[in-house]
Amino acid sequence: MCGIAGFISTGEPGGEIPAVRAMMAALARRGPDGEGLNHWPGVTLGHRRLAIIDLSAAGHQPMLSEDGRIGLVFNGCIYNFEELRRELQAAGWSFRSRCDTEVLLIGYQEWGAREMARRLHGMFAFAIWDQGSRKLTLVRDRLGVKPLIYAIKGQELVFASTISALAAAGAAGEIDPAAVLEYLEFGFVTDERSIFQGVRKLPPATILEWQDGRVSEFRYWSLPATDNFAPVRFEDAVEETESRIIEAVRIRLCADVPIAALLSGGIDSALVCWALARLQANVTAFTIGAARDASDEADAARQTAIKLGIPHEVIPWEEAGAPVLEELLDAFSEPFACQSALGVLHLAQAIRPKATVLLTGDGGDDVFLGYPFFYNVWRAQRIALRLPEWAPAAWKRIRPLAVFAAGRRAGNFGDYVVGGLGAYNRVRAGLPYFEERGMLGERLRDLRLEQRQIPASFSSARRLLSDVFKYHQKTHFLSEFMPKVDGGTMYWGLEARAPFLDHSLWEYAASLPPEIRFHDGKLKAVLREIVARRIGRTVAVRRKQGFTIPVEKWLETGGRDRLELLRSGTRLESDGWIRRGRLATEIDRFGKSGAAPLPLWYLLVLEKWLQRQAGIRVRPAPIIAGVA
Repeated sequence: MCGIAGFISTGEPGGEIPAVRAMMAALARRGPDGEGLNHWPGVTLGHRRLAIIDLSAAGHQPMLSEDGRIGLVFNGCIYNFEELRRELQAAGWSFRSRCDTEVLLIGYQEWGAREMARRLHGMFAFAIWDQGSRKLTLVRDRLGVKPLIYAIKGQELVFASTISALAAAGAAGEIDPAAVLEYLEFGFVTDERSIFQGVRKLPPATILEWQDGRVSEFRYWSLPATDNFAPVRFEDAVEETESRIIEAVRIRLCADVPIAALLSGGIDSALVCWALARLQANVTAFTIGAARDASDEADAARQTAIKLGIPHEVIPWEEAGAPVLEELLDAFSEPFACQSALGVLHLAQAIRPKATVLLTGDGGDDVFLGYPFFYNVWRAQRIALRLPEWAPAAWKRIRPLAVFAAGRRAGNFGDYVVGGLGAYNRVRAGLPYFEERGMLGERLRDLRLEQRQIPASFSSARRLLSDVFKYHQKTHFLSEFMPKVDGGTMYWGLEARAPFLDHSLWEYAASLPPEIRFHDGKLKAVLREIVARRIGRTVAVRRKQGFTIPVEKWLETGGRDRLELLRSGTRLESDGWIRRGRLATEIDRFGKSGAAPLPLWYLLVLEKWLQRQAGIRVRPAPIIAGVA
């Protein structure tokens, strides 16, 4: 796990090295164990290292081919690197190190980028410069676990692990109003946008090739479609999944540094810790404890650890340290209001002195369908498949009566049944909070959020689970959950590995019919059954709470002084994002009710981020020649 950066130009040389050095400085926390830089005419690659496998100087990056014509910078871990290494040795290649980076370098020379990417099992973002063909290749892992950001202008391309690094090099444009609108909707900016104009996030499972200013993209993997008619038995699915979980955990134990694990009161992290115990791994589990709060899972996690017989520590969440807004701004390049990111930052800081690799339970709720909304849309889909074509028109006529008789939730569910993803997207509270109160300023009020413009569709309703899953994967999974873990852990130089983000496990789970994954009407039924058998029924039936820090409660107590900063003289108002005077109105409303709405937290984070940008983005000219 590291930070990577690079600058490529066919124009006048001279700005590449200073630009890459600026990016490396911005990436220092991602790689506290060393740095490296290599230069070819018009091309510079930079790297910050977090040493995990082969801690010697042999793992130094940029790593070069023997003739020096090929250079590579890499962030992540290739879990099957030893298997690939043996294959390459059999083909006649020799190695100078014991690390996975060299497997990528030699694998590129043997197979080429596209074939090599298909062989890789891991989380990765890497760049290869081939001086012979004057070609840059950027590659991102299948599920988008590791970030890879780039910007192109004319004959120049600059890339890095974070948007902050690009901004430090002068490669970021102005703030994108459409991205700000997305942030107000979700509390984050999606992977399809960037907070800065001209900056792009390489999509997952994608290879970008740049040669003489020409760019092409190639997608090397897609998640298989669900086989709704697969003749699979629930018992077989449980056994196969259990085997794959153990293997996913086993291959993530490759490290020359101490490893730790997260343990909540839920089933996903419990399964990871169960597999660790089964593999007899020497790993301590850690839990964050929020005493006197309903979200606290410390006692439940403690009981699970005792049952598994694994070492366990509870890290208390001290109210005096909650939420550290400055750390949140430092750790994430874009405004990012995900509450649980505060917990990740707190845990990572506490764990880092004891371990350098952290196994997490992230990903189990996604492809195994653990969120209640997945079950709800599946129910809606099943009804839609039984309805005639005239059902949407009929529902439109009777909907007011149905809502009056059964309530708003029933009305929303009926909308899903006939309107599909378009109806589903319009239910969430996000942006309407600001629109209904007339809060949007002149830079936002005429914009429309693409996600809310998807039309109602009866055909979408008949495949609604698939549509919602894909939408969730592009938004919350890829743009909130992945950055939360990567940014929160890498801020403290900690490598997070998630067995439930194993792509082969996803391929298998995605193929299972919903009837298997929702067996007996249970969310992620396959995983629950494994927990019931291997750990205990008590753990298996626990309701999902999520890894959440109660910022609304903090705003009602220690955060009140922070909110007063929004009353006047804000960047939100002066820059035209929020109408003047509306922030004070909202704070007064909060003061009278005593209940802090989540959108106020969004606004507080955005205001502090804007203040910081006003200070660091004022510069007479960009560092990179020709890039604004």
